[in-house]
Amino acid sequence: VQLQASGGGLVQAGGSLRLSCTASGRTFSTYTMGWFRQAPGKERVFVAGITRSDSSTTYADSVKGRFTISRDHAKKTLYLLMNNLKPEDTAVYYCAARDGSFMYHSPTMYIYWGQGTQVTVSS
Repeated sequence: VQLQASGGGLVQAGGSLRLSCTASGRTFSTYTMGWFRQAPGKERVFVAGITRSDSSTTYADSVKGRFTISRDHAKKTLYLLMNNLKPEDTAVYYCAARDGSFMYHSPTMYIYWGQGTQVTVSS
């Protein structure tokens, strides 16, 4: 599967952005998917994930209550709605996919990656 992330940009603190990740190739619904982010000089970390059946979502503690992950199977698109953005949310955001129904927080468990989209939150 190929993933294409988009939707990043510059926003003021307290603002919102919606990231999109469009998939092509194999059946979209077979993948458990996630969003990760990587700030300059830091490791890539888990932000949010959704199981392939959409039966479960999970979030990093730092974004709970502010971010929402969802997907549209007909459009083969994964979304991340980010509300009440903070300067510490500034990072390159990546979408990722893995075969199977288990969700992992480690980026090493994901095989397919989008190219990343920059999110910058100004104070």
